[in-house]
Amino acid sequence: MVTVGALALTALGGTSHAATNDTGAAPEKQTQADKKATQDASDARIRITPGQGARGVGINDPVRVTVSDGTLTKVTMTAVATGTEVPGTLSADGTSWKPNGPLKQATRYQVAAEAEDAKGRSATGNSTISTVSPANDFLGHLSPANGSTVGVGMPVTFDFDKAIGDKATVESKIQVSTSTGEQVVGHWLNDSRLDFRPEHYWKPGSTVTVTMNLDGAQETVTFKIGRSQVSTVDARTKQMSVVRDGKTIKTVPISSGSAEHPTYNGQLVISEKYRQIHMNGATVGLTEKDGKPSYDIKAVPHAMRLTNSGTFIHGNYWGGDSVFGKVNTSHGCVGLKDVRNAGDGKQPAAWFFDNSLIGDVVIVKNSADKTTVAADNGLSDWNMPWSEWISGSTSN
Repeated sequence: MVTVGALALTALGGTSHAATNDTGAAPEKQTQADKKATQDASDARIRITPGQGARGVGINDPVRVTVSDGTLTKVTMTAVATGTEVPGTLSADGTSWKPNGPLKQATRYQVAAEAEDAKGRSATGNSTISTVSPANDFLGHLSPANGSTVGVGMPVTFDFDKAIGDKATVESKIQVSTSTGEQVVGHWLNDSRLDFRPEHYWKPGSTVTVTMNLDGAQETVTFKIGRSQVSTVDARTKQMSVVRDGKTIKTVPISSGSAEHPTYNGQLVISEKYRQIHMNGATVGLTEKDGKPSYDIKAVPHAMRLTNSGTFIHGNYWGGDSVFGKVNTSHGCVGLKDVRNAGDGKQPAAWFFDNSLIGDVVIVKNSADKTTVAADNGLSDWNMPWSEWISGSTSN
């Protein structure tokens, strides 16, 4: 954890909002034949409390991982900034886990759990929480992490645990610069989130330096920009072109949002990567008339988050060859052909996952949704015009 005066900054490992066990993502619609594949997924249901994104968690508040219809096989709880693992105890029957002692103040923790059901089928769960900061202090989470390498679309994000009253003072004590000399400007996306970016994407190979100087204590975080990779999803042609350093290196057939649930248009940025993750429609209000979730897939492979509201680009093993490149069938996500359990590295989804960085840009165009994704929905800062971005800075 980087602590600067009254500001405790936890550098994230290249992410901004880790997904819960029920991510709220929107995978492809399932046919009757496909539903059997979903039914074959693990019956184990992992629950992590406090829930995903909880802030102000007391250091002695109960943190629990439990599982129903299965047994926990592995649970890790780590401090995000340092990677320090929190010792914990698994119950004798393997259905619950808890840390052995109190947590630290002003710290962001990530919990990762694995479980199996009676048939040996695996399930995973993930959650990130933040503990309460000391009196009169506030907690801020900085991404990307010190020393990380990210894509050209990765903004510098300060996510505070409470509304900031004196925005000008806070912003004035943070400077962001790049080795290639572009102007970098901050913008308050809301009362608790301050992002920094240049007018255009970061230059490939450059180094970004974040300097914080509060109460006379100076801290510096640096990260590197990797190669440029910008992928464009064309919802009309149902193809995605992957352009690296100005050259198209692959074209991938996709399936995006259906007419009822079209994918956002705009410039989206990969903020999280999960080799497998549980997606449940109820978490974003997508349910059937009987109240059951519109989809409930416990092990969606090669999933990468594009928005906080649940848009992912991910593998799809339940769709046939008649889907990819031919029809848009999802609830808003972008699907690529894959296999169950993410086990075939030659599949299009596996290739894209392995060749993508946190911070890479995914542009969606020609979607039936006339809405462009909002700048504060994930890391979608680039959808805000530069003139408007500058006007949201207290330094101008």
